[in-house]
Amino acid sequence: MAKIKLEYIWLDGYFPTQNMRSKTKVEEHENFQGTVEELGMWSFDGSSTKQASGGASDCLLKPIAIYPDPARINGYLVMTEVLNADETPHVSNGRATIDDDDDDFWFGFEQEYFIMDTKTQLPLGFPIGGYPAPQGMYYCSVGGLHTHGRLLVEEHANLCIDAGLNFEGINQEVASGQWEFQLFAKGAKKAGDEIWIARYLLDRLTEKYGFYIEYHPKPLGRDMDWNGSGMHANFSNHVLRTCGDKEIYGKICEAFRPVVKEHIAVYGEFNDQRLTGLHETASIHDFSWGVSDRGASIRIPIIAVQKGWKGWLEDRRPASNGDPYKIAGRIIKTVKSANIS
Repeated sequence: MAKIKLEYIWLDGYFPTQNMRSKTKVEEHENFQGTVEELGMWSFDGSSTKQASGGASDCLLKPIAIYPDPARINGYLVMTEVLNADETPHVSNGRATIDDDDDDFWFGFEQEYFIMDTKTQLPLGFPIGGYPAPQGMYYCSVGGLHTHGRLLVEEHANLCIDAGLNFEGINQEVASGQWEFQLFAKGAKKAGDEIWIARYLLDRLTEKYGFYIEYHPKPLGRDMDWNGSGMHANFSNHVLRTCGDKEIYGKICEAFRPVVKEHIAVYGEFNDQRLTGLHETASIHDFSWGVSDRGASIRIPIIAVQKGWKGWLEDRRPASNGDPYKIAGRIIKTVKSANIS
């Protein structure tokens, strides 16, 4: 028998931006294979996370994905869904709303974020009482003059890969101290699981560096001449991957036009500060789509066109602090509503 450490991770009830919570369960197992089927449900005090009242405080944690924890001996990361005491999905459970049980939808998320210094409360590279050189030289830069936080970012990439996530890349972004990582999964629920596990590993890693991660889409303020942070959602289903039809692509894009408000409602808090029509964004008040257009709401990648209208679409509106479960759920609902029969 060996003792293993199971880190149960869940999303709390804060609205509109949920936070990650976690706690460790130590169990004895013989020949543990690291599967969800070997795990039991657990509970927590929902009155401390805005998910229950004190008089009926128990909420349940249902394991839905498990990954090796590369930073712990005999450790595992367990992503969970929050259930009510009667085992129905809690109102805060965005994963349960995703209509993709057959994994027809594939998602690739581009997660941008700022690395912040806990002492200065500023992004790395920002001097106290002033500003670094204007953006332009930081994007995909190399060297100590413009590149800040690489040690943390490289360590995070290694942790994600060692945990078995389908981690696809990293790069420094346009502003000082701003970075991005990319993840892809076949299946909307799996894509959301892996983004949350990657965020967990990133946030936990900052504890030893004296940093913290800022997911606010515009942490330097609406009027600052710096790019904000997004979480671009690249998505496809069987139709987009195989149709070979420009008209069908157009119909799917147009299905998003009448439900702009419904998408913005789940695309992240403070997104109005980022979606201004400047800094490679479309205005939050407009909707547009176009081939290779990074100023559009939805971009049709040039590769999809070159392959004969077979590929994917990129929704550029989601903010960096958005919930990938809710984002994917809303995108799937809209794509399925398109009149392409």
